[in-house]
Amino acid sequence: MLTPGIFKANDIRGVVTGDSPEWDTDGARHLGAAFVELLDLGGREFVMGRDMRSGGEELSQAFADGARRAGANVVEVGLTSTDQLWFASGWLSLPGVQFTASHNPAEYNGIKFCLADARPVAPDFTARIRDLAGTIELGQTATGSLRILDTLEAYAAKLSDLVPVGAGRDLKVVIDAGNGMAGHTAAQALAGRGLEVIGLYMDLDGTFPNHPANPLVPENLLDARAAVMGHDADLGLVFDGDADRCFIIDERGEVVDPSVVTAMIALAELAKEPGATIVINKITSWGVTDAVGDAGEVITSRVGHTFVKALMAQHNAIFGGEHSAHYYFRDFWFADTGMLAALHILEMVRAAGKPLSQLAAQYDTYHRSGELNSEVADAAACQDAVAAAFEGRGVQDRMDGLTVANHEQEWWVNLRASNTEPLLRLNVEARDADTMAALRDEVLAIVNETRATIDNRSAQ
Repeated sequence: MLTPGIFKANDIRGVVTGDSPEWDTDGARHLGAAFVELLDLGGREFVMGRDMRSGGEELSQAFADGARRAGANVVEVGLTSTDQLWFASGWLSLPGVQFTASHNPAEYNGIKFCLADARPVAPDFTARIRDLAGTIELGQTATGSLRILDTLEAYAAKLSDLVPVGAGRDLKVVIDAGNGMAGHTAAQALAGRGLEVIGLYMDLDGTFPNHPANPLVPENLLDARAAVMGHDADLGLVFDGDADRCFIIDERGEVVDPSVVTAMIALAELAKEPGATIVINKITSWGVTDAVGDAGEVITSRVGHTFVKALMAQHNAIFGGEHSAHYYFRDFWFADTGMLAALHILEMVRAAGKPLSQLAAQYDTYHRSGELNSEVADAAACQDAVAAAFEGRGVQDRMDGLTVANHEQEWWVNLRASNTEPLLRLNVEARDADTMAALRDEVLAIVNETRATIDNRSAQ
């Protein structure tokens, strides 16, 4: 079973438990065969990992069975964070498959794909694998091989090579793994750094018994914020379920905005290669561009790892950052890794000998709404209504949803449909708080009014 709705812009995600599953092991088996045919992997290897979610082992084994029936050889790396899978793809120079639904609720599972060297698949890849999986015939027997490989030690060594331990004081750090894959990788990745670690929810548990592994939701950061203050820690690290994203909390228990983290790491990378390119997405703060200044070139991408990775490779960008706390590194095969970003921040705090809040403050120069989600039946109609209301008030573009930007008045508004969920996402930024709040409230009012009009029309 493979329902069409599970095929998203960047990956596959859908419900696998309960009374109304959206895909199952039979569907995974057909996806495995389709993956092999699409990439012409007959007689060749690819690497496959999974996170701790319920059903992940069964789904991945079914996928491997379908792939082996199609003649591919599977290198199974078992339990991995998504960035550990990207590492394995780059280290082995093989295409990769990661079974994960990232930050989605426990009833979901999914798949992320990459080409050899962690390169992104084409934008139409999920549509093509959807169509092929629906018609492909499975081989009767597995002709491809299966081998098991542990990559955790090599992954940790790569991170340490990229961000070595510097001189300075020892640090106390809170790590909230959210019962996700950081509980598997953190001990090895952070070993030998002079850290006193206070671990929260480090046991792997795909039912997420403590809080959802989605650090974009402020409530899911409360435990780590309290632990940082309660233990007088230097900072906190909060990972999502597959541990490719990391949110940073300063010593006051305050969240460091991912755009601020992007600015900090961008400057650290540009110090190694002045003039290099940095990639951000449409929702990233203008503060990053201000911080980079003449030190490098900033290029804007659509939201989503597939788009950011492709643009980074095209421009040989040294670093990329998204508002959602995805951080990408050229020296990590242009892939995103929350753990490497965390190492950068840890070493900045160690070397500076001053609190993280002071380091971050100089880059926190705009007021942001955060991502505000609305469930709407017609996202395009809501965007068109906002575009009409803002006509003549700024420059509009449709690169990624609707963006209205006024550089003279120093504000922008973006309204875009989610790539992974049936939501319309609003982000607003302005130099001053009152302007941001007024713009936020105005756009939300237009969205709500448009939604009500559409609902009333449908009810008639």
